[in-house]
Formats: sequence, structure tokens, C-alpha cells
Amino acid sequence: MDEKILKFLPELLSQIIRRKFNTDQLIDLEEIRLRVGRQAQMIFHNREVICPEYTFERTDATKLLAKISEYSVYRLEEELRNGYITIQGGHRIGISGKVAVEGGQVKAVTHVSSFNIRVASERKGAAKHLLPHIAKGKLYNTLLIGPPKSGKTTILRDIIRTLSDGTTHLKPSRVALVDERSEIAASYNGVPQHDVGKRTDVMSDCPKAEGMMMMVRSMSPEVLAVDEIGREEDVVSLLEATHTGVQVICSVHGYSIDDMKRRPNLAPLIADEVFNRYIVLSPHPKPGHVLGVYNERFEQLSTNVRGMTNEVDRSDHDSVHVHVGRNRYS
Repeated sequence: MDEKILKFLPELLSQIIRRKFNTDQLIDLEEIRLRVGRQAQMIFHNREVICPEYTFERTDATKLLAKISEYSVYRLEEELRNGYITIQGGHRIGISGKVAVEGGQVKAVTHVSSFNIRVASERKGAAKHLLPHIAKGKLYNTLLIGPPKSGKTTILRDIIRTLSDGTTHLKPSRVALVDERSEIAASYNGVPQHDVGKRTDVMSDCPKAEGMMMMVRSMSPEVLAVDEIGREEDVVSLLEATHTGVQVICSVHGYSIDDMKRRPNLAPLIADEVFNRYIVLSPHPKPGHVLGVYNERFEQLSTNVRGMTNEVDRSDHDSVHVHVGRNRYS
């Protein structure tokens, strides 16, 4: 586990983790949940572990909040209003507790009682076998579809990095990333903690709709990337961006093509055939499992997409077989 996380944890909990788990066992760690008055909970991809030796106390919560806010009242006010704080290394700490409301708007979260430490993971090569299906000389406008923990963000990050740096068969591109929740680049004090490529400009902590227009106007990107679209204003900005000639790659919450098509806000994108490729992801058997690749008419491409564990046909060298739970390609 990243030492940047361990240094934030209560000392006793850090000692327990070091004693109970080795480095290999912590590779699949996704979250550490801390709730006042309860035992610590560690969430791995396929299991969860309760630490009976340690109970998170109110004093621990106060100290943790001070550490993650860097003892800054200003940072507490600005970031806790969003419900999370990004720490060095790109790890995100979500919080919950009593909410202070002013003028109908959330002003801050006070009396914090729960913390969710989401472990940032960077899997270079996670999108390697998808690239032939979404880029031929340049990127096809692409939408990644998947439920939580399906690997959307990890794969999107790797695609952004690859487009930005280029490959033997793909020229480098100027990429503008609008990272509203700081999950893709995981910016800390404005500096990306994840590798999103040499030619990528990042607008973090900015609403997607406004950020997309700002980036198109100011950074002249060739590719515009954004995570978790869905609001009407997001769709309007995407349509406007594509009309300027910018290629786009986005993700959206959903379990299937039909699930995505039922979302009314996305109807204009579907009607205009904005996306040339739709990629459906699943968290099973591991994050990044590809269920299908589709074109703008929702026709599944003829490429063999190996998604089931009992499929053994390896004759198609361009077939898609992606898991992001471990780094298979670096």
C-alpha cells in the first residue's frame, strides 16, 4: 500500500495493516472504511476484512480530519463542501456527517463521523487491447459504459495517456481533460498525481459542462476527455465541442447498451450519432471485463470480444480481453 495513505491512518491501525498484510495482498485493496465507534473495514475486489483489533474513535476522527485538510480551515470549507478531499498520491477520502446548509446550499460537512479512503490505482496498459477498436490514425468518438467498479476510470485514464503520448501506430494528440471529481488525473494542488500523458492539460474540480467549453476555447485540444457524463448541460457542451471538430472520449454509468439508451438526457447524443464506439464494461470477473464493443448504430463489431472465462479462441489477435485488477501489460 502507498505509504502516503498509511501516514494518514491512526498509528495503531497502520501497525495492524503492516502486520496482517504483505505487499501482494494489498494490491487489490480498493477502500478503507472508518466509522466512529466501529471497527475498521477494508474492502478488496472480491472480499472485505474487518479489523476486530481496532475501533475508530472520535479522537481518531478529529486527528484524521486535521491531517487530510493539512490543518487548513480554508481547505476544509472548500473541499469538504464537495464531500471529499484528494490527498497526495491521488487517493480520495470521502466523508460524511452532519451537513451545514445556508441558503438551500450545502456550506460544509460538520461533525464528520465516517471516512471512506479510496485507494487510487494506476494500471498502465489497461486499455492496450481496446485501442485498435477505438483509434485508426485518430480517436473515434468513444463512450465507455459500466457500473461502479467496472474499471471505467482506470481504462479512460490509460486511453488518455496513450493518446497524449502516442504509440508506434498512433500519433500524439493534444488532450484536454475535464476532471470534475479529480478521479482521473487525481490532481493535488493542481498537479496530476497520475500519468495522463505529456500533452494533456487538466482542468480539475470544475463542473464538466463549463470545463469542456473553457478547454475548447482556451487550449485548442484535439481530444476532449471527461468522466461520468449524464446531466443535460454536459450533453449540450459535448455536442458543441464535437461541432468544433474535437474528438471526444467519455464515460457514463450503466449496465448495458439498453440501460444507457434509456437515459433521456443522452438522447441527443444518440440521435446525432456523436459516438462511433460504445464499449460496455463489467466488474465481473474482474474490473475492466469487456462485454462488447459497438458502433454508432449499436451493432456489435465482428471482432471477437472475449469476456467469458470459458472462451478459449485465441485466433483473433485484435480480440479484446482486458482486466484492470492487476497490471498485465507494463
